[in-house]
Amino acid sequence: MAKDNLKFVEKESVVIKFAGDSGDGMQLTGTLFSDTSAFSGNDLVTFPDYPAEIRAPHNTIAGVSGFQVHIGKEIKTIGDKCDVLVAMNPASLKANLKWVAMGGSIIIDADSFDEKLVEKAGYASNPITDGSLSSYRIIAAPISSSAKRIGQEHNMDIKSSEKTKNMFALGIVAFIFDRDLEKIAKRIELKFKKKPDVAQANIAVLNAGYIYAESAEIVESRYHVQTADMPKGRYRNISGNIATAWGLLAASEKSGRPLFLGSYPITPATDIMVELAKHKSLNARVMQCEDEIAGICSTIGAAFAGSMAVTSTSGPGLSLKSEALGLAVMTELPIVLIDVQRGGPSTGLPTKSEQGDLYQALFGRNGECPCIIISATSPSDCFYAAFEAAKLAMEHMTPTILLTDGYIGQGSELFRIPKMADMPKITPPIAQPNDPDFAPYRRDEQTLARKWALPGTEGLRHRIGGLEKTDIFGAVSTDPINHEKMVNYRREKVERVANYIPEQEIIGDKEGDLLVVSWGGTFGQTLMAVKQMQKQGRKVSLAHFKYISPLPKNTAEVMKGFKKIVVCELNDGQFVNYLRMKLPEFSYQKYDKHQGLPFTTEELVTKFNQLIEEE
Repeated sequence: MAKDNLKFVEKESVVIKFAGDSGDGMQLTGTLFSDTSAFSGNDLVTFPDYPAEIRAPHNTIAGVSGFQVHIGKEIKTIGDKCDVLVAMNPASLKANLKWVAMGGSIIIDADSFDEKLVEKAGYASNPITDGSLSSYRIIAAPISSSAKRIGQEHNMDIKSSEKTKNMFALGIVAFIFDRDLEKIAKRIELKFKKKPDVAQANIAVLNAGYIYAESAEIVESRYHVQTADMPKGRYRNISGNIATAWGLLAASEKSGRPLFLGSYPITPATDIMVELAKHKSLNARVMQCEDEIAGICSTIGAAFAGSMAVTSTSGPGLSLKSEALGLAVMTELPIVLIDVQRGGPSTGLPTKSEQGDLYQALFGRNGECPCIIISATSPSDCFYAAFEAAKLAMEHMTPTILLTDGYIGQGSELFRIPKMADMPKITPPIAQPNDPDFAPYRRDEQTLARKWALPGTEGLRHRIGGLEKTDIFGAVSTDPINHEKMVNYRREKVERVANYIPEQEIIGDKEGDLLVVSWGGTFGQTLMAVKQMQKQGRKVSLAHFKYISPLPKNTAEVMKGFKKIVVCELNDGQFVNYLRMKLPEFSYQKYDKHQGLPFTTEELVTKFNQLIEEE
């Protein structure tokens, strides 16, 4: 077929995964393609998937790094199966073949499929030639050799030339999906702005990949992916961690309180700290501490001093912070603790996502130690969830835990940047100088929040600390009646937050055969599954929870209209057991997954149909 005869096929959405060895640049390649697709008007969701080892074994399944992107008209998930897989070596093909849709395209670096690497990946024979890939469209291109030749033409050494092979693969994909090479080239120039020669070599390899796909007649058609219908505004492709950092900055501005972050680097939360460190001009102060305990203790000190104080971590770090979090509850200081959840226990799966820290957030402290707990639902929602976590913490003078996870924290989607004028006000209850009614534990009648007395303010000298204090006046006390009163106050203060959060919404009818309940980063998958079933005429609705502690006031009202309730979560049933404890009058079934991977729409639909059909 001549290249001029290639037809464009219209697609509502496509899923593409770039997979290769650690060091092959798959994360960069996926990001460049995603950004260019956003400029082209596509909606998108991305999913970086990489090994935990810093130097993973080369050309092994354990060392495969991937980046999946779902682009199209209306995108809420990373997609179940790939329409196109880029496999830079045999190991990446073997690790990802199960995720390719039957009839999908696989772009292979033919240069890497030699006998030694094929055997190392666990193949008995070369999959390119043995017929095992007959169900797929195979594009075996000379990716490595072409990149090496072009790189050397640009005066790069052999090793550096080999590193540009990801750009050749990107050029092929750019041709198939009609991406704008100039936009990709500008992103490459920005990436390598301090090394213009390297940038130009990569751009040359990118163009060569595009020309190869155009001239070698490797595809039967090209594709136009439908663009998104979105409100006017300023958009960017943003990861959940970056959105979290921006939400905190916005909360600092709206509250008038300087932002302080005390944290210790931990996968997958580190990018929050890195991003905030870039914004000293916005009155953000970041301290990289020697450990997790120092991180939260510095945060408590900053909150005492009047800062909007934040600490960020992941599961093992939350364990280490638990004692100091109890101190923040006892002193009733407004701190925000962000937990970007990953697979556990212990060090667990550092680069894989899970929702396994809910029990820890709810109960992982000694004594009666309640906190406000909310969860983010998507990468862009991390902005609003972080803003609200800070608002609730400061206005209710209570530590607030924000649960995100590795999937939405490191994944990305399009984000419409809001105007600060449209964001709600944050009004911390700051005590005024020489207030004659001030006492450290005198409370607001509505919220039960105490006043925030900033050190050095005239007439507000006071005492707080880890020992129990007397009601109102704050003297150290072991009186049993007083202790019970203070325990009740701290619990009731969190419960009253329900008066200040939205009621729980239902997506679908308020009555039906099945109510799907989910929380946090599972929103996109459960939403798509429920919508698919609703189109089929099934009486299924979705209640996706963002507010965990307290639950929305109408939660029981939401539950009672359905014959069956199934709770879906990426753990061993933590939220369903919490609901059984809080609302025991309902019967719940659970559907959980703990593989370090998000749900797929297909497996959810299969389960929901099974539940409806069961007697």
